[in-house]
Amino acid sequence: CNPVSLAGVNEYGIMAVDADGKIMNFVEKPESQEDVKNLTVNIDNKDVFLASMGIYLFEKEALIEALKASRKVDFGKEIIPGTYRNKLTYAFIYKGYWKDIGTLKSFHEANLMLTDPLPRLDIFDEHWPFFTRSRNLPPSKITESRITSSMVSDGCIIDRAHIQHSVIGIRGRIERDSKVEDSVILGCDFYESLDIIKQNEKNGIPSMGIGKNSHIKNAIVDKNARIGNNVKIINKKGLKEYEDKNIIIRDGVIVVGKNALIEDGTVI
Repeated sequence: CNPVSLAGVNEYGIMAVDADGKIMNFVEKPESQEDVKNLTVNIDNKDVFLASMGIYLFEKEALIEALKASRKVDFGKEIIPGTYRNKLTYAFIYKGYWKDIGTLKSFHEANLMLTDPLPRLDIFDEHWPFFTRSRNLPPSKITESRITSSMVSDGCIIDRAHIQHSVIGIRGRIERDSKVEDSVILGCDFYESLDIIKQNEKNGIPSMGIGKNSHIKNAIVDKNARIGNNVKIINKKGLKEYEDKNIIIRDGVIVVGKNALIEDGTVI
């Protein structure tokens, strides 16, 4: 379990524990603050709520018995609430960084958090290393660009662009005079050859990446997206929810789908 404030309780399974950590009550994603008014616990002299991190450890026999007792299968909604009253069920309180990225907004926020000067999750800690899959990509090539408070992955090509408070994924390509703000660009699975890029131009098809003189703000751009020239993906109307073939908006965050094609001059 991870301590959370009252503002976030509706997103998690919330539990109350006794002095030994034994679970005494459990409410899955409470609909109102009234549902959890008596579930606070005091940790480091602060009254907080304990949110389930979705990580469970069972004795084998207890797990088999719990699963055989009913046809229910969801641990958070069904198994745990149905067993803590008659089984010894304890919470381990983890005070380190943890984030549930089950929504697009939380995924967006968790990635951009890594661009902070001292993020809550230190991916540069040699005593707690992060191992990524080795792709043996070339180093990123950046030409006359301005990049602030951002992270740029391997194999990117960035030409005279402005990138601010953003994460650029592998093989990301951003053409000249384009601006990327508060966005997560997931990059590409492969490179297009120069011959293919020329053929794309001839056929009026944007190449993978972000074209010239385009503006991307507060967005998640999935892999292999083709964003043309003079495109503005900025949620001009300030929509909270929207959906079409290539674009969705959830909680104000714009998502450009995988393999999406956004034609030149498009304004969203």
